[in-house]
Amino acid sequence: MHSIRAMTWNVWWRFGGNWQEREPGLIAVVRDQRPDVLGVQECWGAHERTQADVLADAIGGYAAFVPVGLPPAPRPMDDPLHEGVQMGLGLVSRWPITRVARVATPSEGRVNAALVSSVQHPLGELRVVVGATSWEPDRVEETTAQVAALARLTRAGHEGRAVPGLLLADLNYDVTQPPLAGMDLRDAWDAAPAGVDERTLSSTNRFAPPEAADQFDRRIDHILFVPGTLGASASSAWIVRDEPGGMPPSDHYPVVADIRIRDAC
Repeated sequence: MHSIRAMTWNVWWRFGGNWQEREPGLIAVVRDQRPDVLGVQECWGAHERTQADVLADAIGGYAAFVPVGLPPAPRPMDDPLHEGVQMGLGLVSRWPITRVARVATPSEGRVNAALVSSVQHPLGELRVVVGATSWEPDRVEETTAQVAALARLTRAGHEGRAVPGLLLADLNYDVTQPPLAGMDLRDAWDAAPAGVDERTLSSTNRFAPPEAADQFDRRIDHILFVPGTLGASASSAWIVRDEPGGMPPSDHYPVVADIRIRDAC
């Protein structure tokens, strides 16, 4: 039996005025969780290095990055160190990343996209999609269309792949809300213990914004998947609330899940 440890985390870009103090905590949590694949939302990208590179170095892995316009980076920049720094999506993988594409998703008046990748898993191509959606109440229809697009990208070609397709995303809504009503991917969170606190944008995190009424105190960060021809199922899932050095590394908590694949033998 093979297993994939998947992780998704909105790492809050360089917001908060404390990103340099928070980054060691991000690294510490990633090292402790040891993901095989990690999707990073609100990932910063500088001229020669990205936050995905930083986190990949922490586990001795590979990194990919695509720029996006959601959420918009501050303009003008509020810190000279942010000049030229992009907002993006990142992927970190223990296995080589063989293909990366930036695929546009629906967005009115601003640029949004998904990171669509192929990863060289020992059993065959692993498709990993990293994404984030609009969050504003007046863009619910747009968010619904973005969620549907991410699901289609994840499912595309799964009938011909042995291993599952993964969607690692901040979808900004939980499974009880309309944008996720038509979701046809499997939710790794189904393997979490019953009754466990599932909030990823949580009042227990002092950086989480309570003004985000549709998102606050909900599980808005997701690990979703479609099995490949070998079959797949989530065996466990959890949320990490560690605060290394007494500081939350982000305004979101990350989600982690182990997904089992039946051996080809």
